[in-house]
Amino acid sequence: MEPFRSLTGVAAPMLVDDLNTDQITPVQRKSTLTPDYALMLFSRLRFNDDGTENPDFLLNRPRFRRTKILVSGNNFGCGSSRESAVWAMAAYGIRCVVARSFADIFRENCLKNGVLPVTFPAGDAARFEALAVATDGAAEFTADLEAQEIRGPDGAVFPFDIAPAERIALLEGLDDIGMTLKHTVDVAAFEQTVRAARPWLQETRDRRGA
Repeated sequence: MEPFRSLTGVAAPMLVDDLNTDQITPVQRKSTLTPDYALMLFSRLRFNDDGTENPDFLLNRPRFRRTKILVSGNNFGCGSSRESAVWAMAAYGIRCVVARSFADIFRENCLKNGVLPVTFPAGDAARFEALAVATDGAAEFTADLEAQEIRGPDGAVFPFDIAPAERIALLEGLDDIGMTLKHTVDVAAFEQTVRAARPWLQETRDRRGA
């Protein structure tokens, strides 16, 4: 997993609630063995039936073609648990999503794929959304995980909370297995302590061929 420390880029305000995973990556777009995940992102909205771009869709506007931060409303990523929704965003270049709230599974998928999910308190959320709308893709924001804040082009600072383990995993680019391996020494020490305190457990395992 690619580490996430900070990124600077345009913030695209897609301020709708309940933006679901089928809208993010429509299921019929996943029919090939080697799909182009960046092309799949919002494909029903980005493209017309004949395959041409929909000029009215936000990400097709010149200023937002290189969006790195997506700003949305409540319950972002609801619907099915398809992980391809996060893969598509990351492939497109969106590695930070700011929303009023996230569907639980979608948020977990973000953390496992190097995408930073951010929520703010209601007051800060409203101010951040207004700033994203006002800049209209003409200025950049910086999402700084080490400082746990997003900085606006006007110097405004929006702090956010994230669990320490989630922060470490993103900063170091570690998935669940990687996080476990960080504690290999602790696990080995624990096993040694258990064997010393309860040797009969190891004897039972040896008899069973474990």
